[in-house]
Amino acid sequence: MKIKFTTLALAAAALMTSAAHADDKTLRLLTWSDYAPKDVIEQFTKETGYTVEVTTSNNEEMISKLRATGGAGFDLAQPSQDRIAGPQAEFRIYKAMDMGKLKSELFIPSMLKSTEKNTTVKGKIYGVPHIWGTDGLAVNTKSSKVVDYADLCAPENAGKVSMRLKRPTLIAFAFASGKDPFALYSQPKAYGALMEDVGKTLTACKANVKFYWDSKDQLLTGMRSGELTAAMMWDTGTWGLSKETPEIKYLAPKSGALGWVDTFAIPAKGKNDAAAYAWINFNMRPEIAAKVAGAVGNFTASKGADQMMDPVLKKQFAESFPEAALDNIKWYPAVPPGIEDIEGRVLDRIKASK
Repeated sequence: MKIKFTTLALAAAALMTSAAHADDKTLRLLTWSDYAPKDVIEQFTKETGYTVEVTTSNNEEMISKLRATGGAGFDLAQPSQDRIAGPQAEFRIYKAMDMGKLKSELFIPSMLKSTEKNTTVKGKIYGVPHIWGTDGLAVNTKSSKVVDYADLCAPENAGKVSMRLKRPTLIAFAFASGKDPFALYSQPKAYGALMEDVGKTLTACKANVKFYWDSKDQLLTGMRSGELTAAMMWDTGTWGLSKETPEIKYLAPKSGALGWVDTFAIPAKGKNDAAAYAWINFNMRPEIAAKVAGAVGNFTASKGADQMMDPVLKKQFAESFPEAALDNIKWYPAVPPGIEDIEGRVLDRIKASK
């Protein structure tokens, strides 16, 4: 009996050692679609010996997955910078970044500094920047004169527009009303009142909405077919449409495009920090960052990568963002606990309204 127990123990130990060794050579990445192109993964594996297991997700799902496991199951995640401080303070799902393991010279200094500020909790940094972009307006300039979010609700656009029933739409319409929702993040009562007002506006606007889009294919098809003449949409999706249909343009709204930054953040119970830091440093090399940005269609926080970007994309960006529009981008700050609960209740009421 003693011999059998010893044999079983040795077998179990061997399995544990094998699993640990596998973890040592595997990076479990929780990220967005297209953020880990096949050729980039292959080059990373060739250079480092690490294999990469990719799980695609979005902000809400990332938080949900990491919250459910206490930050286990993944070695590296890519939430937006505004979705780190709040969930970390509330659920402790990330571990602080070891900035000494990062090649800071690879980052655009201003973006690194800004993201560090927005992801700091109790003096510790929990995220560094990777990909950034904006939400604004896709407009068929031959059939629509939309210049701001509120114009989507104008009578002449009835039945021809689309938007998402998500928090960016609430934020956008708040700015379009002349208010600054971000300035009220620390005042839940005032923020709630502003969201109620926005909710009333969007409820009244429902008659104008052809459909609330959930998938990018649904939205792109609507714009291509002419079923939609304007929509609240992200920059790269619209720039892609512009290549096919030049009259469809991406416009920075008069009240300001909404700017987001997707980060690198390390889950609290990740097992392979070494692979995580290796992936971050690898991805921030200009030539690699340019490949990823090209696959995603957005810009990157890698210093010098812009010089290697697709010239067509650079031209489209310049047309959509003259200096004044660039200066007017409303960058998402960290979301405090409770804010999304307020927004969720308003969105539910809009959805349920007739």
